[in-house]
Amino acid sequence: MNRSDKTVRYGITGFGRFAEKAIAPAIQQSHNSTLVAIHNRSMAKAKDAASALNIPLAFNSVSNLVAHPDVDAVFIVSANSAHCEETILAAEAGKHVLCEKPMAMNVAECERMIEACKQNNVKLMVGHMVRLSPLVKRMKELVQSGAIGKIIRAESDFVYDGRLSSRAWLLDRKVAGGGPTFDVGVHCLDTLRYVLDDEVISVKGELEPVADGSRTESSSQLLLRFFRGTIATIFSSYASPIRESRIEIIGTEARISSVDFTVSGCQSQLRIEKRSTGGTPDIVIEEFDVPNLYTGEVNLFYDCIINNTEPSLSAENAVKNQYVLDQAMALH
Repeated sequence: MNRSDKTVRYGITGFGRFAEKAIAPAIQQSHNSTLVAIHNRSMAKAKDAASALNIPLAFNSVSNLVAHPDVDAVFIVSANSAHCEETILAAEAGKHVLCEKPMAMNVAECERMIEACKQNNVKLMVGHMVRLSPLVKRMKELVQSGAIGKIIRAESDFVYDGRLSSRAWLLDRKVAGGGPTFDVGVHCLDTLRYVLDDEVISVKGELEPVADGSRTESSSQLLLRFFRGTIATIFSSYASPIRESRIEIIGTEARISSVDFTVSGCQSQLRIEKRSTGGTPDIVIEEFDVPNLYTGEVNLFYDCIINNTEPSLSAENAVKNQYVLDQAMALH
């Protein structure tokens, strides 16, 4: 970027409902970034969306989008199977890449993406924006300070009704890679790794139905062991009648928990139940104003690009999640 205004100009690939509702507004609400281009496989849909949102450029080719001189960075919101190819296309065109989670279909693709961005001297960040939540940061602070004692158990769930999704490929193994484990379970996994500041050393569990070459699971239950001994579970599902994300950390001195910990642009609560000698825990409720986490990640990526620093939501971190996802999809 050689312009004096230092505004990062984005193009979005895979522009659909999620990009329209979450990613496009996040870029447009950012004080330092602007949305100049969108891509959809249907040129008619791309043009209609661009017109409705006052976006100047519309494409049905990712190659053409990344080649345009008015695009500085690409936000990849395409189906999971396209993340690797589109990242490499963008990198080779000299464009920075902010990629939606999961990073890719497998670890090998992640490594190709990292190498392409390094070779072309562009930034690569993966959208694990839940780490930016003040509520999640407070959970990490409590754990790391020793305030809740030795961690003995952690669990996180993320469920919703996949039947309502507009993504026709949701259960297609060749496009999605995995079902809810890849889609929302990865938020649970990344948040637990962040809060515990620890890494998974063992993965067991069940997929229902067992994923095969063509179809993903609809629900999964993972049993994880972390390096420092914490046992954790993650349940994710597309078969729930409600949408909810939940996290709970149990220590020898306290339990901390929150419902809808992944939601942004809202007020959230952290429940702290402290051990007391009387047997009944002392309960403290902390309130948090959680900002738009998607705008937060756009602002973070801007700082990395302008100041030439490495993203805290790094691709290397995302690869550690992918190792666990790959093991989960091998369960039978």
